[in-house]
Amino acid sequence: MPSTSAFAYTARDAEGKATKGRLDASSEGAAVARLRTMGLTPISMSLVPAASGLSREINIPGLSKGVGLKDLAIMSRQMATMIGAGLSLLRTLNILADQTESKPLTTILIKVRDDVETGISISDALSLHSEAFPPLMINMVRAGETGGFLDGALESVAENFEKEVKLRGTIKSAMTYPVIVLLMSLVSVMIMLIFIVPIFEEMFTGLGSALPLPTMILVHVSNSMVFVVPVLLVVGIGFALWWRTNKHTLRVRMKLDPLKLRLPVFGPLLQKIAVARFSLNFANMIGAGVPILQALKIVGETSGNWVIENALTKVAESVRQGQSIAAPLRQQPVFPPMVTQMIAVGEDAGSLETMLNKIAQFYDQEVESSTEQLTAAIEPLLIAFLGVIIGGMVIALYMPIFSIAGAIK
Repeated sequence: MPSTSAFAYTARDAEGKATKGRLDASSEGAAVARLRTMGLTPISMSLVPAASGLSREINIPGLSKGVGLKDLAIMSRQMATMIGAGLSLLRTLNILADQTESKPLTTILIKVRDDVETGISISDALSLHSEAFPPLMINMVRAGETGGFLDGALESVAENFEKEVKLRGTIKSAMTYPVIVLLMSLVSVMIMLIFIVPIFEEMFTGLGSALPLPTMILVHVSNSMVFVVPVLLVVGIGFALWWRTNKHTLRVRMKLDPLKLRLPVFGPLLQKIAVARFSLNFANMIGAGVPILQALKIVGETSGNWVIENALTKVAESVRQGQSIAAPLRQQPVFPPMVTQMIAVGEDAGSLETMLNKIAQFYDQEVESSTEQLTAAIEPLLIAFLGVIIGGMVIALYMPIFSIAGAIK
């Protein structure tokens, strides 16, 4: 893929007015071609030296912000609107690169635009940046490009990403309060162990009497914080770095994803989320004209759970041998009976896309309802947990005082 350089230009617009600016392109010829697509006639152009030193933008691997799903949803919606209005693909990409607020996405769109200018198809140009564009988007764009309904395919992509963003937002908003309460309880316990308990320990030492067992345990835990806290910080940072690197590896997903679905409270919720994502993505892929086998493979990769992906791999193999979709799905316990029955009806009636959309809609509502119920159940449990921990520590601290008061009487 050609590298991108910055060019400073002077050009005239349709009214003959001179204008100056700067744009990124793979070559001077590509920069001139872009100016012409913008309705400008180039007068002069010069290469801008690359930034260095303090002027260079610093990107730290693993910490730099990537392209978000919301950014892709907005981009797909805008791109579909402009192409549907009759704008050329190059001009559409120019406008998107200029007005996109996400800097990582702007950089990638500039490269995509350069590739399209050299004659590469938009789907192939997107596939060169698989770290930013999901397989679902690339394949739906390719189907729309081949079938002559690119704007419709992009509309479907936008709707898919918007629903996914809404689903994630629902889960995050439901989990925000419990997580904050849990963090506050942990911070409160740490503050008491590190700062409050030592003060009481000095007071107890002056009393000269034996401490009750709960108080002794609390004092020992407090004294060990000097060593435990640094170890926990180091282990926590090390695990976070390891997790960031390995969480998407097959070895980790094969062990972790089945455990997620077997969790007592969160397992059913995660299963509903995975089924909702599978149904929505599969419906959109079929609606875009993607072949069934290819759609099953892509939907499995984008399901977010290895169990679903492995199940759909087996389903695809059965379909390749001439079976229906519903029959092998019934053999996969991760898919509820309602899902397989509705898919079977959709296959028989020739309305598989409609049935899949209904399944997705049903499970979206189920996820929203389940998260609300989960939040309602977690809140009192967390408050009770906080009360027991903090209250138990306070009682353990005051037990020696109660013992002395009883002895005096």
